[in-house]
This record gives sequence, structure tokens and C-alpha cells, in this order.
Amino acid sequence: MNYQTVIGLEVHLQLKTKTKAFCGCAIDFGKAPNSGTCPVCLGFPGTLPVYNKEALNSAIKVALAFNCQIQEHTKFDRKNYFYPDLPKNYQISQFDLPLSRNGHLIIFDQEHQPKRIGITRIHLEEDAGKLIHEADSSLVDFNRTGIPLLEIVSEPDLNSPQEAFDYLSSLKSILEYLDVSDCDMEKGSLRCDANISLRPQGAKELGVKTELKNMNSFKGVKDALTFEVKRQTELLQAGQNWQQETRLWDVQKGITVSMRSKEGAKDYRYFPDPDLAVFIINTPMISKIKAGLPELPQEKMRRFMRDYSLSEPDAKILVSSKNDARFAEDCINRYPGKDKKNIVNWLIGPLLSEANSRKLELHELDLDKNELINLIGFVQRQEISLLSAKTILTRMIDSRKSAQTLITEGNLLQISDTAQLEQVIAAVIRENEKSVADFKAGKTNALMFLVGQVMKKSAGKANPKVVTDLIKRRLV
Repeated sequence: MNYQTVIGLEVHLQLKTKTKAFCGCAIDFGKAPNSGTCPVCLGFPGTLPVYNKEALNSAIKVALAFNCQIQEHTKFDRKNYFYPDLPKNYQISQFDLPLSRNGHLIIFDQEHQPKRIGITRIHLEEDAGKLIHEADSSLVDFNRTGIPLLEIVSEPDLNSPQEAFDYLSSLKSILEYLDVSDCDMEKGSLRCDANISLRPQGAKELGVKTELKNMNSFKGVKDALTFEVKRQTELLQAGQNWQQETRLWDVQKGITVSMRSKEGAKDYRYFPDPDLAVFIINTPMISKIKAGLPELPQEKMRRFMRDYSLSEPDAKILVSSKNDARFAEDCINRYPGKDKKNIVNWLIGPLLSEANSRKLELHELDLDKNELINLIGFVQRQEISLLSAKTILTRMIDSRKSAQTLITEGNLLQISDTAQLEQVIAAVIRENEKSVADFKAGKTNALMFLVGQVMKKSAGKANPKVVTDLIKRRLV
């Protein structure tokens, strides 16, 4: 029997505010443990929370960017459960009146076709602390307790681990454009839990859900889901039943392991927080925040396609990162002429390759944009080969020297002088009689071999186009 994979994701996002959600404690990653706390975030008796207005505005901004309906009335609830890193023994969260509902995000499949992924709700809550387990003890750091958090809950509209990866990548890109979080998964600013079930193809009823935790990268989410698809398929094929549970991803072993049975809403005993009044979010407030939204990735992608005549795949690569998009657009605007394809090919080709090899983004290469354009000009004028240009690009990034300086130092100018090239070509023809005969017999690959031999003898400095024309002229 064939099964359909059904995935829903819950993303937790720390908002980039100066202070915590309900108190005045400054947020400063890296502080000494438990030094960034106060009686409010530690839940001392008699303390009262006051919600952070900046966090509320950022949350509305996120909800609007994901096409959600903002609730006119929203409230906070107490979610009761005992965790050692929650000093109040409850979390201030939202239950039946969340900030927003019914949003969506568009992703693209492998054929670049759009797919709409529903977003059930985006609601506000506070973060918990951090547990640190050592060999013979467990420690708790409350610095993170009370940091404003958004939970972004998708509909179960994702049908493969790759779609989940694409959804998270698109979601992160939008959040970076909004500048509401640093989205740093290593710091815990962006965390994801995944819910996955399998059902027979064509069935409408969902299968038994498993929640996956402890995934600290998008690749980790994809790998954990891939393992879980295989595990659940084998269980179904063996006719086994299982209960809803939470499982942890063991990145070292590449498997999921059972953690606990999954709680339901009734287990948390939600009730309205008596210390926080209902919030009224009026239309003028929403309109003001909406007017301040930046150009988001898909809007920028469409504009790049329209203004710079880029293909959809090229534009999508360039806008995936906010800072990379700014860097790329500056390069495109500086590049002379109306045809921008050449500079784009360099951005998504050699430059992106350099960035990936160094585990950096394009803008982090810290490359002088004018020098990049100068380098491309040398190639266009056939003064240096493309291969040499790629080598020079690497040296430019490493040394911060100009293209002209590196070309001169490396003696890399192409040889286009026909008299000089004729001597090398004559030697190659004498030494490769069989290839010459093959070319005359109609084997086109033989021509490329001969050109390659000339390039080798000239230490890669011969102009390949001139060499090709000269060989043809001699042998045809």
C-alpha cells in the first residue's frame, strides 16, 4: 500500500526586542547564567507582568507578512505544566484568542509551481529558560525566561521532508526581511517542532501523529522527517499500531527516539491570565504597521524579474537573503548597459560558489563591487580567460587587491596576437597527427582536443576563441 506523508510545523521565534516580554530585563545573549533576571520573570509572589509594546508591534508585523487575519480582541492565558526552567510553573501563552489566524505562505515545488501552505495561527507567548545537562548534574539558566516568543503554526499541508525544508527556508527569509529577529538557530532564536503522520493514499482521515523535537537546523528537520517517514511506513506495513507521542532527533545516530506521550490542550489546563487584560487591536493600528512593511522576498523577486529581465530561478536565488539581495541589486545597478545577465551569472555562479565554499553569504565576502565589475570587463574584452578570472576572484577576496594588480602580478593577460599563436598551433599540429586526421574526418571533439593542447602549451594564456579560429583556418 502507498502512503501519503502529512506534515505540520510549529516554529518558535524569539523577537528582537531590547527587553523581555513582561518585565524590563535587558536581553543580552551570552550573559553570565541567571544574571539577566528579575522578580517578575522569575515569578516571585506579588509581581505583575506588563506586556512589551515593541513585541506586540513586531508580532502584528509578522502576522501581516504571512497574510493572517489579526484578531480585534486577543488575550493571554496560563499554560500550566511543570518544567524546571519555568519558575512560575506556567507559561504565559495564548489559547482560544490568539493574536492572528488563517494565514498562508507560498512555496515552490521542484517544477517551480506555487503551493499554498496554510498557517493556522501566529500567537504570542514567553520563552522558557535553558537546561544544561552535565555528567552528574543538571543546571538551569533563567536568562532566556520571559523573552518574547512567537509561535507560528502551519496547517498539515506539507507532504514531504523537502517541502518542509522549503517552507522553513521561505519563512526564515521573510522574517529576516522584517528584521524582527536574528533567526539564529544556534542561539535558539529560531526553533522548530514537526508533527508528522502517514495515511493511505486517497484517505482523508489523518494518521497517528508523532511530534519531533531537538532539531537545531533546517537540514536536521529534513533528516528527522525522512527517518520518521521510513519508520512509520515500516510500522504500517507490519500492521503495528502506536500512540501519539513526542520523539527526539538523535543527530549522532540519525534516528528518532521516544521521549514521552504527547500532551493535549486539556493537559495544560489553560485559563485566562488574571494579571493581563484583553488587548484591543484596532484598524488604525494595523494600518499603520502594514504601511511600514518592507518589500518582502516574493515582491522583490517579481520586481527583479520585471526590472532586470531575470528568470524566476535566478531572481529567487538573489532575493533569498535580505543582505544578499541588497548587495546583488547594488552590483546590478552599477553594471553598465541594459543587459544585466552577465553580472547575474557571476553573482549566482562564481560568487555564490566562493561564498558557499567559505560558508558565508554573498555580502559577507566583503568584495568591492566596482572591482568585480572591472574583473568582468577584462573577460568581456577577452583580455583574460574565464578560468583566469575565477582564479583572480578568489585572490581578490583573499587579498583585497584590485583585478588589474592581480592580473599584472600573475602575468595572466591572454595572448591574442596571431603571429605568436601561430607558432604554438603549428607545434601542436605536428605533434598530434591523429587528432588532425580525426578533425578532417569530421570528428568535432578532435578540435577541442587541439585547442586544449594549445592552451596547455601557452600555460592557459592563449585566447581560446582566436585559437579555435586559427586552427580551423589551417585545417579546413
